[in-house]
Amino acid sequence: MTDTAVTEPTPDQAALIARVRRMMLIAGLTSALAVAVVLIAIGYRLYRSEGSPVSVSDVTAALPKGARIVATGVAGERLVLTLDVGGATEIRTFDAKTLKPVGRLNFVNEP
Repeated sequence: MTDTAVTEPTPDQAALIARVRRMMLIAGLTSALAVAVVLIAIGYRLYRSEGSPVSVSDVTAALPKGARIVATGVAGERLVLTLDVGGATEIRTFDAKTLKPVGRLNFVNEP
C-alpha cells in the first residue's frame, strides 16, 4: 500500500478552508439558536396553560320580565345570548371564563 503524502495547503486553499469553517460555524449557531427559541416557546406555552386556574362558580343572570332566550352561541372567548324581550331582540355577551357581562346590544323597530 502506498501512503499519500499530505502537503500543506496553499494560501488560497487555507483561506478557502477558513472561510468554509466560518460559514459552518455561523450556520451551526443559527440552527442552535432556532432550536432554543422553539423549545423556549413550547415550554412557555406549557407553563402558561398549566398555571391558569379554572374556577367553577354559580352565576345567576337576571333577565327582564317576559324575556325568553331565543338562541345561544360561543364566539371566541364570549358566550352570546339572543333574547326576545317583549317583541324586541337583544343580544347579551358574557366572558366565557368568568361569566361576567361584557356587552349588550338592543334592536328596536323604527316608528
